[in-house]
Order: sequence, then structure tokens, then C-alpha cells
Amino acid sequence: MALQPAAGARDLNPQQVDGNRTLVSQLAAVYRLWGYEEVAPPTIERLETLQAGGGIDGREVVRLATEEALGLRPEMTASIARAAGTRMAARSRPLRLWYTGPIYRSRQADGGGAGGGQQIVEELQSGVELLGGASAADDSELLRLLLACLRSLGLGQKQQTQLLLGHHGVLAALLDQVPADQRTAARQALTGFDFMAIAALPLPEVQRQGLQRLMRLRGEPVAVLYQLEQLLGPCALLETLATTLDALAPTAAAQGVGLSFDPTFQPHFALYDGLVLKVVCQGADTAPVEIASGGRYDALVGRFCGADSQAMAAGMGFGFAVEPIRDLLEATASARSGDAPGQGPILVAYGQASQLAQALDQLETLHSQGQAAELLSRPCATAAEAEVQAARRGCGSTLWIA
Repeated sequence: MALQPAAGARDLNPQQVDGNRTLVSQLAAVYRLWGYEEVAPPTIERLETLQAGGGIDGREVVRLATEEALGLRPEMTASIARAAGTRMAARSRPLRLWYTGPIYRSRQADGGGAGGGQQIVEELQSGVELLGGASAADDSELLRLLLACLRSLGLGQKQQTQLLLGHHGVLAALLDQVPADQRTAARQALTGFDFMAIAALPLPEVQRQGLQRLMRLRGEPVAVLYQLEQLLGPCALLETLATTLDALAPTAAAQGVGLSFDPTFQPHFALYDGLVLKVVCQGADTAPVEIASGGRYDALVGRFCGADSQAMAAGMGFGFAVEPIRDLLEATASARSGDAPGQGPILVAYGQASQLAQALDQLETLHSQGQAAELLSRPCATAAEAEVQAARRGCGSTLWIA
């Protein structure tokens, strides 16, 4: 009998489960304040939906052995966009929706032997989708909501939190200066930060050097936008981006969240066609931890809209990776309040077997007062021994029945 979970899977202990629930509740409270309603997309979807028109590599989708081509969702956005264009098509726009649930991805494990081969990875995700709004105001709303979520979670300067932004339209405008037959290769090299691939492109030297400078162009948004204006000239897209960033920068600075703009940045999934984002924090071992990502995906929404509703083909959202946030907060000593000294449940302990009923009465009295409490199921010789048992179980205090 196998005693370990499947490769890529994991068991959660009670503290981890409670930590996940606490974080999800904190995020849900923020979503609701901003007028977002909860939805629950299906775990199982048609592969055609899950691959999002080629935006998601089919090798990352966990396929099911069924007659119909079905799989497990690798993210939530495509399923929610489908539901918005069909079952919720008659609802007024914009739709403000939020979700929480597991996602499943297939990946190739490193190494050979028992540890190699395919792994199915399960992750807990929570996020929002704003559908039907195509203006810069909608971009600003989503980004400010993202900051409100980070504030609620207590993520800021202490974790060296960075919000990285990019824009598909800016990258496309820059690539328009490259010959059409080289644009795909140039895009792949830029988004993959591959200097060797840039050097190998059959382009005039001045263009190769320009692409190499572009690859290094990232950092403080105002400075980057100024450099982009030198490359592209004054244009409405850059003006809109500047307006969006102006609405974001003061709040981010007040929270200790750094802003960075990278015109070549593209998220892992190729779902997006406008503003894109990623939030990265610094872990306890100095390794960066990606905790959120998202962007605008108007074309994806359009795939699920009828010909008469293409005007509603707009969407933008972001999703949080819950468990990395939980681990990050615990590692930086900012864990949930239930882990603080004196904040665990009360341990109800008793000295004689005949006192069990009395101990159970005390337990229920505490519960009726809204106090978490648990029973020490066996008699305990002394109050000091009960205190030792409470410490072992992570209880905050002891109620001793002498």
C-alpha cells in the first residue's frame, strides 16, 4: 500500500487548512466591499474551453479519460468568461465576480525514476473578474482593488512587495517596427529575456541593438514611459497608461508596494491582450515568491459572446495563489492571529474520571460563548500536567477542573 500522496499532491495539516480559510475569508471580505459577487465555475470543463483558444498549452491541462474531451480547470478565467457570455449574458454590465477554489495543472517533473514523469499539481486560488468594462477606469479599479487586497493581507514593505506591470499593446506597437516575418521570433526572444536569440535575428544591427535596449527597459513607471515615448512618439496608449499609473502610484507608495513597468513582460498563460500584472514578494530564504497574476483578456471574452453582444467583449481580472501567501506570512512572522500566544483554543482538563460530565458541561458553556475549546479526553493528575498537554496541543490556556 502506498503511504505517500501522489507526486505533485500534498496533505494539509489543520493549521494549514485554517490558514487557507482565514486568507480566503479576508480576500472575500474585500471583494464584497467593492461590489463583487461570488461564482463557482465547474472543476470539469470541455478541453476547448480550458485551452482558451490556444492561450493555454494543452500539455498543462489535466485530461480526463472520458468519451467527451474533458479536463480539470488549470485556471478560472476561461470558465468564468464562458459563463458570462452564456448563462449570464442577459445580466447588465459590468459583471463583478469573485471566486475561490482549487485549480489543477499537469507538468513534467524534473529527474528520472519514480520522481520523474507527469505530475498533477493542485493549488488553491482566489480572485476576481470584471467583465464588460473596457475603459481605463476599469483597469484602475482592478489595480486599486488589488492593492486593497494586499493591504488586507498585510503584504507591503516588510515582504518587499512588488507589482510588475506590462501591456500587450505597448509590446505590439514596439514590434511593429520589426519586419513582419521576424516579429514572432522577436516577441519570443523579448518575453523570454533571451539575448542570444535577439543577436541571432537576421535584422540590421541598429534594430538588434534597439531590441536589446528594449529588453533592459524596465523599472520605475514614469521613467520607463518616458523612454517608450521616445521610441513610439506621443500616442494615446501611453497617455492612458500614464493616467492609470497616476491613479495607482500614491496608494501603492503609502502601502510600501513597489511599482515596476516592463514593456516585454507577459504572464505564463497567453490569455491577455492588454494590461498585464504580477505581484512578487520576497520570501524568508530571499527567493522571490509570485503571489498574484492577471490582466486584460478582451479577445477571450469575445470567443464566448454572440455576434450581437461583441460590444460586451471585455474582461480583466487577477488571481491570488493562496498557499504561497500563507507560507510567506508564516515565514515572516505575520501569520494569522490564531497562532499568537494565548489565542489558541482553551483546553478543558479534569482530574478524575467521574468529572467527565462536568468537563463536557464546561466545554459546551465555552462554546455557547463563542470560545473555541477542546477536551482533554483522559484524566490528568495535576494542573501542571494539564498545562503541559495544552502547550503540546497548541492551546492558548487551560481550564482545570480540580
